[in-house]
Amino acid sequence: MRDVSWPVFFGLVLRASLFSTGGFGNLPALHADLTLRGWATQRQFAEALMIGQITPGPNGLWVLSLGYLMDGVRGALLALLAIVLPPLLALGLDQVYRRVQGHPVFAGFLQGLTLATVGVFGVTLWRLLPGSGVDAFTAGMVLVAFALGAWRRSSYVLILALGAVAGVLWRQG
Repeated sequence: MRDVSWPVFFGLVLRASLFSTGGFGNLPALHADLTLRGWATQRQFAEALMIGQITPGPNGLWVLSLGYLMDGVRGALLALLAIVLPPLLALGLDQVYRRVQGHPVFAGFLQGLTLATVGVFGVTLWRLLPGSGVDAFTAGMVLVAFALGAWRRSSYVLILALGAVAGVLWRQG
């Protein structure tokens, strides 16, 4: 095993934690990053996951075991700091949002960001559609789903269920 660059290790665990959904969501990224660099072995990952499974507490704490297996207390503390920072950042952003949510400039910013996101999504969809085999039935389903979604009283679960049933009936008929 090569010498581990601890600032890079911290950054990799932080990045994996920021972009995961919790629990074992950071496993693929960490496995790829750390094993390709030769910093962690398959055995260390297996042992860390096993320890994470048999100990009480959140599933995401397996990363602490991995850090410990890689470099003792220093590795465990760096891993702990890296997995604790994202939730603390979210709490801090929530406090900032609560203070500025009613400000007209912030409301305008969010409205512009929403429009830009919809625009990017629309352009991406427009570029992907020609090669996807979209037919008139699919386009009609999209329009009906959009209309139902725009109507504030409709449930998104109901829209998805209706779409699924319509798709099954259309493909069988």
